[in-house]
Amino acid sequence: MSTVRRAAVVLAAVSALAALTACGPTEDSAGGGAGGSTASPAKSATPAASSTPAKPSTTSKPAKPKPTKPSTDPDFDVFPCSTLDVKFTATLAEPTTSSYLLKITNKGTKACRALGHPIVTFGDLDGQATERGTAPGIEDAIRLDPGESAYAGLMGGANDGKGKTVNSIELTMNTESDLEQPPLKASTPGLYVSPDKNSVTAWMDNAEDALSL
Repeated sequence: MSTVRRAAVVLAAVSALAALTACGPTEDSAGGGAGGSTASPAKSATPAASSTPAKPSTTSKPAKPKPTKPSTDPDFDVFPCSTLDVKFTATLAEPTTSSYLLKITNKGTKACRALGHPIVTFGDLDGQATERGTAPGIEDAIRLDPGESAYAGLMGGANDGKGKTVNSIELTMNTESDLEQPPLKASTPGLYVSPDKNSVTAWMDNAEDALSL
C-alpha cells in the first residue's frame, strides 16, 4: 500500500473515532462504570445564617403628669378679706353703752372671707378692742360675694370716769397672713372708751346677732 493511501486510511479512522466520541459517553461512562468519570456539579456554598439585627434600645419616656381635677369645694380659692377688698362704716347703735354697728361690704369682683374678729383701734388711744365671743374657724368663716356685707358689734362701755371719748376708730381685717393692708377709718362721735369694757364681736352675717352678743 502506498504511503498516500495509508495516510488516507489513518485519517479516516481518526475522523471516525472523533465522531464516535462526540456522540456522548459510552454505556460504561453513563452507568458510572470504570470506563469514565463524570464531574459532579459543584454544590453552591450555603450562605451563612444571617444574624438577627439587634432591636434598637428604647428610652423610656417620662410619664405625663395627670391633669389636676378642680376642687368640688366652691370656696377652695376664696381668700380672706383685707381692707383692700371692703368698704367700712360705723353706725351708733346704743348711746348709753357707746355701742356701734360695724359693717363691711365687699367692693371687689371676687368673693372673700371675713375671718375672726375685726381689729379695732380707738383714735389716738393705745391698744385695741378686746375680742368678745368665739369666732368660727376659717372653713366656716362668712363668705362675702361682691356687694355682700358682714357685721360686728363694738362696745365702748358706759361712762365710768375712767375712759376717754374718741371721735374715730380704725379697722383692719384678720387675714392670718403678713399681708400689709391700710387701716380703714370711720367717724364715731361721742364714743366713750372704757379701758375695762370695750370689746368687739366676731363678724356675723346679720346686724341683729352682731349687736345682741
